[in-house]
Order: sequence, then structure tokens, then C-alpha cells
Amino acid sequence: MKVLITCLSQSWGGLEMYSIQTTRLLIENNIEAEFLCYSNSRVHKEATKETFPVIVSQFKNYFQLREYFNLAKELKERSFDIIHSQASKDLWLLVPALKLSKLSAPLLLTKQMGSYIIKKDILHKWIYKRVNKALAISRVIAKNLVDTTPLTDDKIELLHNSIDTEKFNPAVVDKNKVRNEFNIDANELLIGMMARFSPGKGHEEFIMAAKELSKRHSNIRFMIIGEPSKGEDNYAAEIKTLASNFEIIDKIIFTGYRKDTPEVLAAMDIFVFPSHAEAFGLALAEALSMGKPSVCSNSDGVLDIAVDNETSLLFEKKNWKDLMEKLDRLITDENLRIKFSSASRKRAVEMFDLKIFAKKLIGIYNNLTTDREYN
Repeated sequence: MKVLITCLSQSWGGLEMYSIQTTRLLIENNIEAEFLCYSNSRVHKEATKETFPVIVSQFKNYFQLREYFNLAKELKERSFDIIHSQASKDLWLLVPALKLSKLSAPLLLTKQMGSYIIKKDILHKWIYKRVNKALAISRVIAKNLVDTTPLTDDKIELLHNSIDTEKFNPAVVDKNKVRNEFNIDANELLIGMMARFSPGKGHEEFIMAAKELSKRHSNIRFMIIGEPSKGEDNYAAEIKTLASNFEIIDKIIFTGYRKDTPEVLAAMDIFVFPSHAEAFGLALAEALSMGKPSVCSNSDGVLDIAVDNETSLLFEKKNWKDLMEKLDRLITDENLRIKFSSASRKRAVEMFDLKIFAKKLIGIYNNLTTDREYN
């Protein structure tokens, strides 16, 4: 089987990383895969470090005839069995190029983010008619596809994002590395969240809950991992000022961006995911894989990952008092933390492991191609 993965984004973040990871994963599973990306973009530079073939395009507007013909030529020459787009904007290049090349290969779209734009006009109907299957990373995204595009339920399938549960494995990660780095005592409970500094991630609720919990408990510390999104340095400064005004700045560790995510999660006793809206929540899935009991907002893609009273306690989103009470319950109940820890690891391995994702994705590919079997 020969697959083309496409990601024409000029940004760099989870979607772009995930596109490269999917291509790599296919190759590891004996699928011949190539990668289409925007020329000289960050994702192009990262893709060239990999072992798979890379095709580049200059497509960035909706109507570029030269790019249609260039890609159509590539498609004819390479004869892909599957075209798998990682972003809906890519369809505006892929569909015309597929028409010009007369390649009948199935076209898939993975939808990573929701949209508020209704795409049911005549042009979008023409574009989406060529899509054989859309893969939604969560139930809220599946609903969003039905609400905003011409796609019908029968063309949409749920396929959660995946994580490396061998890398995010509490049995092989040093719990004390990060705790020693920040002088966190063995008898202190560390409560942490991991998110870029951006409105809607729940930093305010986390800080306000921390203020009240610090009055109730003397043995707790807090950690916030992440850096500001582009242009949002002022927001990050406001969050730190809020902590300072509440006189708990000495209780909160602001780590900035960290590459050692497994080690950072290993250091925590309780993970908090207070986002107001999330398509999936990869950091939460990673925390579960590390066996972390968690308190999470009861919204959107979180509900595909966390299970209330099994892996986590869910709180009403934007309600810091509810967050505080749920955290207080975990702080004071060690047995509940142990119970959630075991259930979290089990759920991550059974639901979000890379091997499970690869098996499901290749199964979808097989169902969409001819009756030939690919091993």
C-alpha cells in the first residue's frame, strides 16, 4: 500500500508534529508513505530529517492553477493508493489535483480542530464530495463536522489521537529528577497543569484554586508548564501577576517550555486539565499514561479521555470553586489517588496507544481500497 500524508501548514504545533508522526508510524508498520508539505515551512524542515520521501508545494491560496497541475503530475507518477490530508485547507489543492490526474485513490481527512465557519455552499459541496472518509479525533469534532460541512454521519469515523505509552510509562521514568531540580520535598504534593499560555486554557481558575488550597494545606506546591503563544506574552505576564497579587507566587513553579514531558509528569501527584474547550487534549492523555490522577473540566474532547470517578474528577468548566473542591478531595484521599492512578494508566494503554492507532488507521485504509489485502 502506498500512502500520501499531506500537511500544508506553515505553522508548527501539535497538528504538524502529529502529521509527521503518522507518516513515520505507517512506515514502521510496513506501509510505503510519502509526505506533502509547504516548501520551506517548519514542517518541511522537520520532515526532511525523517527517512520518508517529501514532496513540496507552494500552495497557500485557494486558487493556484500551477500548483494544481504540479501536484497532478506527481500523483500520476507516484500512483498512491490512499491520499490522507491532515488539514481541511489541503483539500483545496488535493481535490482539483486528483481530478486532473484522474487518480481514483480514496481521499481521507483527519479533523484535528473544530470550525465555526459553515462550509455548505456549492464550492464546499464540490470539494467535500470527493472526501471518502473523515476521521474525527473526538466526538465533539465528529459533531462539528456534521454541523459545519456537507459530510454525513456515514462518512465520519472516530479515531482518537495516540501517544507513545512506552515513552510515557511511570515504570521507566525517574519521578525525582524534576522534583530535585525544583527542591520539592518528598512529603509535598505537587499539583500541575501543562498548557501554552493562551486565554481559555484555564490558568486563571488554576491560580484561584491554588490560592484557596494553600490556605487549607501546608504541604502542597503547584507547577505550570508551558510558554506563551505567539503574541501572548502579555497574557502570561498577567497570570504571573495574578499569582503575585494573591501572594502565592512562592507556591507556584513556572517552568516555561520543557522537552522532558514524561519526567515533568512523573514529578506530579495530581494533574489538572482546566481548559474551557479542547478538541482532544494530548497532554491529558499523556498524564493518564503516566498514571496521574487528574481533575479536568467537563468539556468537549476531555470527555473522550477522562472518565469521571474512574480516572479523574470532572469539574464544571470555568468554575474555580468546583475545581478547588475536586482538588481538595484528591489531596485528602490518598486511596482515591492510587485508584485513579491505576485506572488512568490502564485506560491510556487500552485506548490511546500508538499500536492501537496504527492498527485502526491501516484497517480504515484497507476498507477504503480494493479487495486486495496489504500486510
